[in-house]
Amino acid sequence: MPSINVVDMKGKKVGTVELADSVFAIEPNAAVMHQMVVSYLANQRQGTQSALTRAEVSGGGKKPWRQKGTGRARQGSTRAPQWTHGGVVFAPKPRDYSFSVNKKVKRLALKSALSSKTADSEIIVVDAITLDEYKTKVVVDMLAAIGADKKTLIVLPEVDKKVIKSASNIKGVKTAQVNELNVYDILNADKLVIVKDAVSKIEEVYA
Repeated sequence: MPSINVVDMKGKKVGTVELADSVFAIEPNAAVMHQMVVSYLANQRQGTQSALTRAEVSGGGKKPWRQKGTGRARQGSTRAPQWTHGGVVFAPKPRDYSFSVNKKVKRLALKSALSSKTADSEIIVVDAITLDEYKTKVVVDMLAAIGADKKTLIVLPEVDKKVIKSASNIKGVKTAQVNELNVYDILNADKLVIVKDAVSKIEEVYA
């Protein structure tokens, strides 16, 4: 069972916490993590691109010139793809790129991502993040003090508007609640900052 230091907002050690082997110390499965990342990125695609085929552009009802005797190539319509203002060959149409992933695969992928971060010593547990007001500088100073001033994912046990708003305009910093965690954000972050209460919730949900 891995043990990790717990620090306060100033980076001072205030204790330790034992992480559950079933969530934070499994053998990472690269294949399912890759599957979840592909699924996440596919689900972000809007799929709203659209272009007109030769059947949909206006005009072109009349044959531009007679079939034979002009010396030019035969043409049936001025809206064929080779003409200016003609239709698009195999035109893209709105589509849904998303696909679902088995629930067991999702759980395994998330536990693999958390275990990978634990093995790489990229998890920082903070005893609590408390803000008296909406103040970005407080969050910036905290991240610098605990050594998480690059790409960081802050995991909260529940919605805290002051923390979320204060961190929202810091470059490279994202916040998420336990029920919003996804493999892409975990792997994309250089450091995973987890509030101590969120650790027990993660273990409760995913163990």
